[in-house]
Amino acid sequence: MDSPATLTPLLDRVSGPADLKSLPREQLPQLAQELREEIVRVCSVGGLHLASSLGATDLIVALHYVLNSPRDRLLFDVGHQAYAHKMLTGRRAQMPTIKKEGGLSGFTKVSESEHDAITVGHASTSLANALGMAVARDALGQDYRVAAVIGDGALTGGMALAALNTIGDTNRRMLMVLNDNEMSISENVGALNKFMRGLQVQRWFQEGEGAGKKAVEAVSKPLASLMSRAKNSTRHFFDPASVNPFAAMGVRYVGPVDGHNVEELVWLLERLVDLDGPTILHVVTKKGKGLSYAEADPIYWHGPGKFDPATGEFSASKAYSWSNAFGDAVTELAAQDPCTFVITPAMREGSGLVGYSKAHPNRYLDVGIAEEVAVTAAAGMALQGLKPVVAIYSTFLQRAYDQVLHDVAIEHLNVTFAIDRAGIVGADGATHNGVFDLSYLRSIPGVRVGLPRDTAELRGMLKYAQNHPGPFAIRYPRGNTAPVPEGTWPDLDWGTWDTVQAGQDVVILAGGKALEYALKAAAGLDGVGVVNARFVKPLDEALLRELARTARALITVEDNTVVGGFGSAVLEFLNAEGLSVPVRVLGIPDEFQEHATAESVHARAGIDAPAIRTVLAELGVDVPLGV
Repeated sequence: MDSPATLTPLLDRVSGPADLKSLPREQLPQLAQELREEIVRVCSVGGLHLASSLGATDLIVALHYVLNSPRDRLLFDVGHQAYAHKMLTGRRAQMPTIKKEGGLSGFTKVSESEHDAITVGHASTSLANALGMAVARDALGQDYRVAAVIGDGALTGGMALAALNTIGDTNRRMLMVLNDNEMSISENVGALNKFMRGLQVQRWFQEGEGAGKKAVEAVSKPLASLMSRAKNSTRHFFDPASVNPFAAMGVRYVGPVDGHNVEELVWLLERLVDLDGPTILHVVTKKGKGLSYAEADPIYWHGPGKFDPATGEFSASKAYSWSNAFGDAVTELAAQDPCTFVITPAMREGSGLVGYSKAHPNRYLDVGIAEEVAVTAAAGMALQGLKPVVAIYSTFLQRAYDQVLHDVAIEHLNVTFAIDRAGIVGADGATHNGVFDLSYLRSIPGVRVGLPRDTAELRGMLKYAQNHPGPFAIRYPRGNTAPVPEGTWPDLDWGTWDTVQAGQDVVILAGGKALEYALKAAAGLDGVGVVNARFVKPLDEALLRELARTARALITVEDNTVVGGFGSAVLEFLNAEGLSVPVRVLGIPDEFQEHATAESVHARAGIDAPAIRTVLAELGVDVPLGV
């Protein structure tokens, strides 16, 4: 059987951008195809970003052919589409390690390569970063180029739009490439998306596609006529206002152009990258390009599991996840309560809401990659009598902290936050680990926080939150859980804990994912108790008082930073009550955790079962050796 290297003769010759530049430009399409084949091979091991990387490959080849990285700064928004970039900048041999412990990041990362201009994992950051670099260049009298690639999904983020406004005002020389594939993870939504679609059906765009490079090369003065034509056409499209939104912000607009014609992209980029002032090049690409089944269903193939590259068949069926558990619960709850309304910031699939969006389309809102809008829109709904549920990842809720505080909590509005991917998420690493939500939510007055141990408790907490006033947060981890029968709605009294293993010597307090480790650590140990501390705010103060008076020591365990989290809450309460009992606080250390399996990170952090057993032994518990 041929090795992968023999199937990629051009790619085998490229170990860095300089090697790429030595190729004739007519060979660039073949190089892009070889890159796509390599991306498919690497991604078939599972858990990697396939469709987005395939769609951006031609564009990345063209950019590196024109730019001089690392001197020129090439930025990628989100960074999940940059696999071709990694291969072209000397990391091809390391690609099998991507998202594995000690291996390459799944995104761009400054400490990984001099060719990675920014460390990124969240959306909508590239334009502000690029602006800062352009300002720094001019302030220091330097002369490198700055180019940022941003997807049409990321462009919906308020930070990207705010950056565009400032970019147009400051008029710095920089290139922004809008990678328009009509997708983020789910389908894109909003007015900007409609604007992009409108441009693509303009007669001048259709003519331009047909004429291709010949029409472009007819320009007597480089790009002057082309840019004027683009400007006038988009103005006609916006006939009532006669304004292109990019031009209105002071940004030169060129496009849309075919994002898979490498040679034309090179020709355009050579002429755009050195123009004075800010320029945005609108390229139209297809997510999943070159792989028929990924092109047909780019949502499904955004981040697939292990699959056979030849057939697209998966090696194993997907298990029931916490996201599925939430989606099923809220779909059923909405059928019972007409005031339940779900909001997501572009995470329909990830948050388990495909079924809900179909069952309750009139009570579902996707605001795009705009977490702040999701939270404040929920506040508006609550003010008018609805009971909104904001389905959001822990790492993304960080961007809406002020909205939770200012727009929801101050008026004690009825908003429920369903916080997915809470705790260590594993392969996505530091940018995605949700280990701060207990700390930042606990600091906001009136926000109540729960950590379900299983699907039944998740359902009980969700129903409680929807039937009681004020803001609630329910956080659950990435991973799998067991389903429960439809109609399962256990009655829970918010703020009460559950003793799951009796013991009055040393008592372990843990909730959510950490409870699994606590139970394993305490199994078979006399005198060791385990409490399901399923509510972090408020604490079960009555039980905590009792334990402080009767136990010899307490251990708190949490899948959250030790700074200001559950353990801190316990210590604050004991101090306020004047209760004295030794407490050992176990949690994620005060440092960013790099990508690895969640189990590996938990072991390093000292919160898994063996680590808890070590602490029990230090506290005088008779722990058998080797157990």
